[in-house]
Amino acid sequence: MNFKLLKSNILYKGKVFDLKVDEIEYNSGNNSIREVAVHPGGAVIVPVTNDGKIVMVTQFRYPFQKELLELPAGKLDKGEDPYVCAVRELEEETGYRSGNVTKLGEIYTAPGYCTEVLHIYAAQNLVEGNHNREEGEEGMQMHLFGLDEIEEKIIAGEIVDAKTICGVFLIGKKLSLS
Repeated sequence: MNFKLLKSNILYKGKVFDLKVDEIEYNSGNNSIREVAVHPGGAVIVPVTNDGKIVMVTQFRYPFQKELLELPAGKLDKGEDPYVCAVRELEEETGYRSGNVTKLGEIYTAPGYCTEVLHIYAAQNLVEGNHNREEGEEGMQMHLFGLDEIEEKIIAGEIVDAKTICGVFLIGKKLSLS
């Protein structure tokens, strides 16, 4: 590191993330400010049906004021194991359950200003059930697509959600679905 921390303050404690502002001094003697969104992280799940289709959802995203086509995902509760979160989100958003959930990897969503780490899992041998969506997820719809269809939607700009693009890449490489 080419700096030292002079001061650190949490300016805002929110439901989704906290805002931390650090004052730093570079080795050169120049001072700077670093703003960090402190996020607990989350889990993403790539549900794969027995016939090789990937289960996706459309979800209204408030910051963009539109629905996005995404993989099921959710925020970690404080101290929650990412695996537990992934399994919960699978059932909550799609109704599916699985006894075959494996970790594909993890991503840093915005390392320039945010501490969020998303843990990406695959779920196979899905068993249908009833979803248990949270308030605000009532309009969510489920869709099934082959890997090739999803890749085409990414190239066409129809899927722009970063966690989904990463999850699709990982499932394609690690499970050879194409």
